[in-house]
Amino acid sequence: MRGEGVGSDGSAAVLVTGGSGFVGSHLVHRLLERGHSVHATVRSTAATAKVRPLREMQDAHPGRLSLFEADLLTEGAFDEAMTGCRTVFHVASPFRMPEKIKDGRREMVDPALLGTRNVLAAVERTPTMERLVLTSTVGTIFGDYADVLKMDDGVLSERYFNTTSTVENNPYHYAKTVAERAARDAEAAQGRWRLVSVNPGLILGPSLTPASESGSLFLLQELFKGYFFYGAPDFSFTTADVRDVADAHIAAAQNPDAEGRYIVAAETMTSFHEMSRILRTRHPRDLRLPRTALPHWPVRILGPAFGLTQDYIRRHLGIRFRVDNSRSVNELGVTYRPIEQTVLDHYEAWRHRRTAK
Repeated sequence: MRGEGVGSDGSAAVLVTGGSGFVGSHLVHRLLERGHSVHATVRSTAATAKVRPLREMQDAHPGRLSLFEADLLTEGAFDEAMTGCRTVFHVASPFRMPEKIKDGRREMVDPALLGTRNVLAAVERTPTMERLVLTSTVGTIFGDYADVLKMDDGVLSERYFNTTSTVENNPYHYAKTVAERAARDAEAAQGRWRLVSVNPGLILGPSLTPASESGSLFLLQELFKGYFFYGAPDFSFTTADVRDVADAHIAAAQNPDAEGRYIVAAETMTSFHEMSRILRTRHPRDLRLPRTALPHWPVRILGPAFGLTQDYIRRHLGIRFRVDNSRSVNELGVTYRPIEQTVLDHYEAWRHRRTAK
């Protein structure tokens, strides 16, 4: 499909799939700030609200950002966008919370796996391609939190692969797992290009787009809107700031020694209650934010009414573990922002989007 605004300096560009998404838009922005020419794919260049931030980046960086329409499920859709590129950041893949998924295969597995296969096929057809940086997730390492407790010392590390998720049980984790395995198999079958996988935790931080469908944005909206005003359920999350995730992608592309998988997440998990405490330091009168932590028993009783199965609750509620993020720190140079900054910036961006409507 036709691209727009192709740069004329002749330098090799980099490709970002899903350029209008939560992570993709930050990645495009930071690549442009560092002087790169960028090709970015979007589902539709006519999607005004979602593409507007990219249009503004085009205005700010004339001739260095080209937009291409590409559908994850369409064979050959990425060929034109990848032409002349040495690096592709494959970011595009839907993320929804478990309770929001109605058809795991159609909504999660097909876009993740078939989309990755289409990108891999384009890489094989593009002789200039040298490196594929895949946006994966910590969910390819574990299926449920209870799985991590069985790892060495109960610490999450890149050594493990998710073997418990299925299309029916945690389809998002399953989808990302089979997609990452497909990419690893494709890399092993050739010697021209190298794969590096970035595996972030729950990605938080300010969104550049007003129309993102990211599950992480939905999850915190529930907290902000007062769904838990009566008390915060004892669920904790591995977290990563979207700006740190974008920087990790760039480092994974630029470090010639980068290889394999890199967890990008803070060393300690953060709970709903802790996020609320952080927000109340700046917004102490916001009655929508929970003041207390909720005991486990009402969560077990009421959880199914919110789409959470008893099995999910049993394998997540109250479980915390430590994250080994040393590879991302030592090899990619990631310096993690404090969770306080991430949560507050996330909240302020959310408030700005609401008042701007």
